[in-house]
Amino acid sequence: MHREGLPYAMLAHQNDFTFIYGSFSRLDAKNKIIVVSAVEAHSGNEIIPERELSYSKLCIAVGSTSHYFNTPGAAENTISLNGPGDAEQFRREMLKQMTWAENQKERTPDVGVDVIIIGGGATGVELAAELREASSRYLDYGFRQLDPSKDIRITLLEGAPRILPPLPERVAATATKLLEERHIKVVPACRVERITRDQVIDTSGQVYPYQICVWAAGIKAPAFLAKLGLPTTPSGQLEVTNRLQVKGQADIYAIGDCAACVMADGSRVPPRAQAAHQQADYLYRSFIYEHRRGQSVRAAYIYRDYGSLVSLGMASSVGTLMGSLKGRSWFVRGGLARMLYVSLHLLHHGAVLGWARTCGLAIARVLVRRNTALVKLHY
Repeated sequence: MHREGLPYAMLAHQNDFTFIYGSFSRLDAKNKIIVVSAVEAHSGNEIIPERELSYSKLCIAVGSTSHYFNTPGAAENTISLNGPGDAEQFRREMLKQMTWAENQKERTPDVGVDVIIIGGGATGVELAAELREASSRYLDYGFRQLDPSKDIRITLLEGAPRILPPLPERVAATATKLLEERHIKVVPACRVERITRDQVIDTSGQVYPYQICVWAAGIKAPAFLAKLGLPTTPSGQLEVTNRLQVKGQADIYAIGDCAACVMADGSRVPPRAQAAHQQADYLYRSFIYEHRRGQSVRAAYIYRDYGSLVSLGMASSVGTLMGSLKGRSWFVRGGLARMLYVSLHLLHHGAVLGWARTCGLAIARVLVRRNTALVKLHY
């Protein structure tokens, strides 16, 4: 996780933009000013004061956060993977629970770690598969009493009739089969009613006990967007035009998960990484066009679906490619899909860091992997 992080200050230095520390706290659209909050040390002492920044164009790309759909106990009792801190919390809790189960195994043979993942979208499916692989690797480093397939019990709950609802049924069926082969229990059509400190209860009264519960059932825009005085949807997203301008604003734009962009057929652009990438590229070209020619670009933004790939561990993936090619899609799975999944990761790094550095880091990662543990072992 920490090796993959790309600090904004480093990226700013390498790509000739300015990074400013602080949180976006207020917007004065009339005078084209944003306010960046003060930065404080852990002691509470102010390091950097509150600042006002003027802009000619403003692009809001603040992503999304977990949507609990008013489910009682969800926010208090689950871990949501909104950022690196949440992933680190999950890793530490998993390691602690495995250590506890290891120490109890001789006295209680049936003891184990029950992990419930709520949400069968790409995040939930990938987490379940990666967790199965990680738990097996943990056992190689001192957990001798636990059987990963029997004692690390992973259950994936999905409210829709099948997992991966936005993707083709063949992809969902293949993913389900591969998960079950890895001893991961998949429960579709399961609507969670409430969550206690150690149980998930669905609307039919079924109880799922757990030691760790992860919420991956949905996303929504950050709450502060509704306080900016800009038009938002009921889910909190900023309403934008087909040129990604916030409605009613000539010089404010929004992209990514926080933007509600309606396509020509009336459907919304899905909250996917490829959509955000396409929107960023469109705005970049639009700004360059306007700067050079003194007029706004005429062409509207059009989302193109190039397919989706879901990782099912280090050796396998599943998905579709070229979803917009004459209305057809190509189904891929196994090693080929995994290779394509990794290539997308490298394409992202190449776009941000440049290909020379990306190739160097890829080679270094392969060499370093031979001399380091496959998982982080410290608490």
